Order: sequence, then structure tokens, then C-alpha cells
Amino acid sequence: MTPAGTTSEVVAAVAAWLVADDDEPVVVQTSGSSGEPKRVVLSRAAVLASVAATERRLGGRGRWLLALPATYVAGLQVVVRSLVAGRPPALLEEHGSVAAAVASGGLDYVSLVPTQLHRMLGDEAETGALRTFRTVLLGGGPVDPSLRERAAGAGVTVVATYGSAETAGGCVYDGVGLDGVGLAVDGDGRLRIAGPMLFDGYDGDPRLTAQVLVDGWFLTSDAARIDEDGRLHVLGRVDDMVVTGGVNVPAPAVARRLRAHPAVVDVEVLGVPDPEWGNRLVAFVVGALDLIGARDWVAAEHPRAWAPRQVVVLPAMPMLPNGKPDRVRLRELA
Repeated sequence: MTPAGTTSEVVAAVAAWLVADDDEPVVVQTSGSSGEPKRVVLSRAAVLASVAATERRLGGRGRWLLALPATYVAGLQVVVRSLVAGRPPALLEEHGSVAAAVASGGLDYVSLVPTQLHRMLGDEAETGALRTFRTVLLGGGPVDPSLRERAAGAGVTVVATYGSAETAGGCVYDGVGLDGVGLAVDGDGRLRIAGPMLFDGYDGDPRLTAQVLVDGWFLTSDAARIDEDGRLHVLGRVDDMVVTGGVNVPAPAVARRLRAHPAVVDVEVLGVPDPEWGNRLVAFVVGALDLIGARDWVAAEHPRAWAPRQVVVLPAMPMLPNGKPDRVRLRELA
């Protein structure tokens, strides 16, 4: 099964797939935020293992509000979790707002991306509605600490998730793997994941499958560390380490620093090929921040060599349908 069509059609197809007698897998597409999308093959057992582990971590089943595209893994899992709990998900698109969906009654959980939560916390009615959920799962990208502080201050219970289509969605909650999930960091800092929710492979690409599925582990593209308490800290994609002027600069760390600037609404930081620097560090900023201000702000906390060489001011961050920044489009804008 490949989820396609309207949201209602996807929900109906998933409901039929869950009770089918055969072992047909579901094929979901990655976001393609950093390049060509991949078609990820997930068995029914992997999807349901993720659902069961999520239920245990959240403390029970419940009805979900679907606020994400159902054709991507995060939205698909919202559909499956709700159906397994015995009720189809409520569809945000049918209600127009979280507040209206909550007013219809019977909702327990919702999954959002950071951009959605940021906007909802700026609306009193939406914030009040978010307070009624047992848990708001937040994933799909880095979660800025200030966003979590705003949510906590507003009385919204947020759990940050980490995962991918290859892990049937979020498999690490607030830095701790779900039951059955194994986490390890290789010598080069690359994160590996094991567990019953791993994918079977990439549809039509056995060579890439063999490169990333090794001895029961999924070799991710993310750099990470595991602290003394066993908590996972994702540092960003391995290819987010930008070598500029001979210096290794962690682009996610620079982005986190810039997001803390009072004039910045949103920011992404990427490396772009440059004849002088090898790669130049570019900050894509939604807000009022020029190059000098950005460089000084970064240099106040990090080495000045980490400061961006270019700032591109945008009216809004270009986003993919699943709520992630469109990195391909951003590189074009640079």
C-alpha cells in the first residue's frame, strides 16, 4: 500500500490495510528535504511495533487529531494509532482550527512540527485547545528550547520526538528510546538505531538499502551523542557539518544560536559551495537581522569562524508539505 489521495481516502485505505489478511507492506516517501525523496518499505509488524511502544510511553491509547499530511510517516502513524485505539482520527482540515476540533470532543493526542506549535502558541484560542491534550508530540526537526519553555509556560504538555520514515516515525521521546529501541554512536559520531520498528528497505534501491541496514542496525545520517544518563542528543545531520575555510562548523549549533536572537522569527543555516571558502555558511533568516548583526551574535557565544558569511532575509521559510524546511530551495536562494 502506498498512501495517496485525499486525507479521508488515506484514512480509509489505512483502515483496510490494518485488517487485511496478506502481509502487504506500506510504502511511504521521505520528505526529500535534503535531496531526492526515497520510498521506504515498512512492514505491518514494524508499524504496529511503533504504535505499541508509543502507547506504552504515553500511558495509554486515545483518539488523535491529524494535523500533518497523512501520506508522510508522522501523519500515517497518527492515523494508525487512532485506528488501533478504536476511533478514526479527527481531521484538522475539516475543522479549520485545533480549537474547533477540540470543541467537537473526544481528543487525546496530537502530533505537530515546531512551526505549527510556534504559530498556535501565538493564538489564545489555539493555545487553550492545546492544553486539553494529554500529550502534544513535537517532531520533524530541531526543537528550540525557547519553544518548549513557551509551551510549558502556557500549560501545554509537549514531548519532543526523534525518528524518521526508516524507523516508522518517532522512536526516541525526549531523548529516551522507546521500548525495544537500541541506540549507538559510531566512532565518527554517526547515530545507529535498532529495534522492531525498522524498515525493510528502500523500494527499488537495494544498494542504498545495503549501505544503511547493516547487521540489524539502521545507519542514520545524523550526528549524535549519548550522555552518561543514556539520553540521546542529536547534533544534526552528518552533512550539516560545514567545512568552511578549513574549519568544521556545526550548522545546527549556529542555527540554534541565531534562533535565540530577539529579532529572529525563524532561521536555517546551510553550507553552500564557494570558490574562496570551499563552502560558505549561509543563514536564511525570517526576521530583521543583517550580516554584521548575525556574525556578532554568533561570535558572542561561539568561535567567530562559526559566524555566517552570508545572510538571506526571507519573508517566510520555504517549507515542504510535511512541515520541514525545503533545503533544496534554500540553496537555490543563496
